[in-house]
Amino acid sequence: MRGMTALKFPVITWLESGQTRSARWRSEAALPPHAQLVVVDDRLGVDAAWKLASEGTAMLWRGDWQNARNLLQGLSRRADRQPRSGSQKKPGTPGEAFELHRRNQGRRAQLLAMLLVPLGPDYGVPLRRAQDVRLACSEAYGPSTGEDSIVSLRELLAVISAHEWRKKGVPVPAVEGRIYPHFGVFSPVRGEYVDLVAKATLPANCDLAFDIGTGSGILAAILARRGVGRVIATDMDDRALACASENAERLGLGAAISLVKTDLFPEGLARLIVCNPPWLPAQPTSPVEYAVYDPDSRMLRGFLGRLAAHLTADGEGWLIISDIAEHLGLRSRQKLLDWIAMAGLIVIERLDTRPTHCKAQDASDPLHAARAAEVTSLWRLGRAGGIN
Repeated sequence: MRGMTALKFPVITWLESGQTRSARWRSEAALPPHAQLVVVDDRLGVDAAWKLASEGTAMLWRGDWQNARNLLQGLSRRADRQPRSGSQKKPGTPGEAFELHRRNQGRRAQLLAMLLVPLGPDYGVPLRRAQDVRLACSEAYGPSTGEDSIVSLRELLAVISAHEWRKKGVPVPAVEGRIYPHFGVFSPVRGEYVDLVAKATLPANCDLAFDIGTGSGILAAILARRGVGRVIATDMDDRALACASENAERLGLGAAISLVKTDLFPEGLARLIVCNPPWLPAQPTSPVEYAVYDPDSRMLRGFLGRLAAHLTADGEGWLIISDIAEHLGLRSRQKLLDWIAMAGLIVIERLDTRPTHCKAQDASDPLHAARAAEVTSLWRLGRAGGIN
């Protein structure tokens, strides 16, 4: 256990009051411990903090908790006012706009992550006016190692926000209840893909379905609520499996939904297999981004390539995916159709809907053109020659 702790939580060291100090370093994005770190307090202003962050120097906060939050807000505003990387030359293609946007977002995240706060052995924050974050940290990080640790304030605020979402949940009419997302698990806040699964016609006599990459368990819950007798939901992430299990129990669907830790498919055949893979073929930079970014379309290609082997002869695979990657020039529609055909699949029907989220209407968003044209689809797929 000690070796695993050292691997997951490396040590960060710094000089404070003439002495070398150390603590465990926590980063859900797996960032390495900062090589340059100075101790700061309420005397530090936004200008000085921005200069330190820009130079690659992390700041360990020893002042007032609320002042730390105010400083982070000031740094956020400063980051938003900065000229964007490469802004002198307007991106020539949607793909270039996407790459520029990702670089800008990455740079912003890197700078804001330079403000650090301490956590005690019980996850308490030893700062003046600090809020109690112990339960939120236990939910996100698991049981405490009993050691002092250091975390970026930005990440800790995300942990707190996830805790609040987990307490109140997200109302989803299709499941006649709420879904309670955990930290690091994508929240079903975009309702269009949920509605597609809730309204699509189920295959006849559908007594078994697979939900591939279940996440919060939202699609498994919809299928169970619609009368599918048994749903096997899979995921590789322990947080997602725990989240889906909790949601199934809260909704009274625990008997109908089974959770399996595996890469994509469980064993056996099913009449219905659903999958809502990440929509963009790009590299994620944080745990929750794995629900959005799929490097080299690995999950999408894996689902399509193995789907026919797990479908009954008259079964259906439901691929729920947005075409935003096509509008950004990251993947063509023809490439998707080629993958479907090469997998021995045919398209039975495609159900389309338009997103209603706020970014689709925000003309100031750097990806507005792609978002405004975006369509989310449910592709009903069958085995070639297997549909009667």
